Amino acid sequence: MPVIRRVTPSDLFHLNTCNLDAYTENYDINFYLTYLTKWPSLFFCIEENSQIVGYMIGKVESSPEYMKNSEHYLPWHGHVTALTVAPQYRRLGYAKLLTRALEKACEAQNAWFVDLFVRESNATAIKLYESLGYTVFRRVVDYYSGDVSGAMKGEDAFDMRIPLKRDLKKEHVRENGRDVLIL
Repeated sequence: MPVIRRVTPSDLFHLNTCNLDAYTENYDINFYLTYLTKWPSLFFCIEENSQIVGYMIGKVESSPEYMKNSEHYLPWHGHVTALTVAPQYRRLGYAKLLTRALEKACEAQNAWFVDLFVRESNATAIKLYESLGYTVFRRVVDYYSGDVSGAMKGEDAFDMRIPLKRDLKKEHVRENGRDVLIL
């Protein structure tokens, strides 16, 4: 039976088995520690048989006050920084469990919405998030950089969002977000 719980510092040495695919970013220990110290209530793992088989890193934030009148201003919201499940534990609903846990934690912090960025080529992740109610808000051009030599071109990201209870008027989601380009 899977168990979702908050990550502890010692767990950081047991996340590697979850990072075994091309779409999962790998970070250094300082990155994980920063999230664990700044947003401990938004860093979850899922265990199966006492082994960490997936994790979700999240945060809550807003744009700086000086951007208040900018079209790119973001109010208080949750953000999925990373979500991964070990390859052999995929298609068991664990990503959904982790995502819903983050949404619930962001609701508790009175966020307007939860957003995430996903490579436009990652059809599996896009399908997952759409099945959970996320929609594309905008396309961020060349968000994922290519290689230094220029041999590999950058890739666009979809900024996907799901409104939370605070957003009664659904002001922070839109239709046709794939056509809204951010350069």
